[in-house]
Amino acid sequence: MPEIELSAGTIDYQDTGGDGPAVVLVHGLGFDESVWTDVLTALRPGFRVLVPVLPLGSHRRPMRPDADLSPHGVARLLAEFMERLDLRDVTLVQNDTGTAQLLVGVRDERIARLVLTSCEALDNYPPGIQGRILYAACKVPGGIFLLLQSFRFPFLARMRTSLGGMAKKRLPKDLIARWYDPLLTDRLVRRDFVKFLRATRKDCYLEAARKLPGFTRPALVAWGAEDRMMPPETGRRLAGLLPNARYVEIPGARTLVQLDNPAALTEEIRRFVKDNPLPGEG
Repeated sequence: MPEIELSAGTIDYQDTGGDGPAVVLVHGLGFDESVWTDVLTALRPGFRVLVPVLPLGSHRRPMRPDADLSPHGVARLLAEFMERLDLRDVTLVQNDTGTAQLLVGVRDERIARLVLTSCEALDNYPPGIQGRILYAACKVPGGIFLLLQSFRFPFLARMRTSLGGMAKKRLPKDLIARWYDPLLTDRLVRRDFVKFLRATRKDCYLEAARKLPGFTRPALVAWGAEDRMMPPETGRRLAGLLPNARYVEIPGARTLVQLDNPAALTEEIRRFVKDNPLPGEG
């Protein structure tokens, strides 16, 4: 994978290359680029698809000790990534964390189209029982280290109060191991993860929502129809705040829509881009 040095440290990223419109796929907390593999493969014909590995727990390169890894700090890294690669007219696709929302009205000049799949938003933060458990664990010394030990055992990670509640499909044990090995084996990656969790502010996305009505560019809100962690009602409310948004539900999917139903999500993204061409496209 190529790498790029940003202000917080060096990150890896995937880049299919080519001259097609740029699509940036953004993963959530405790995931890496592999969570997007099926969608990236399906979008590759006709698009330049990029997936940055953000410092959210499954990154392989620890960040600098003084890095700002709050949600806003990670959002700034995403903006910096697009700037450093000089990506223009980006279709930005977000899942799980609400990172992309934190760019709206702040550093959104490179975003031409915004796609929000099941993610943290409004008052659903920390989201679901999984989010509340993480939030509580990070307040106790050693709490995150102890909680992470459960991910050594796939049957525990697949419980509905853990990763299993985020996907309708059975998560492969090799993916669980890939996502959580950095957290289990590298104390500096754990340090980065805990920094993000401890920066949690319950009003983070309520504040961000105030800027959403000013984002008049095309938006697609594509929510998992069976999501329990990020309820569809949150997605509908989110779409209602974006003036030029369309709301759809992805059947047979929970939070990890790109794993549960990648074909449906890819089809919606392709349709969205086609229906909202930029000057010189289409």
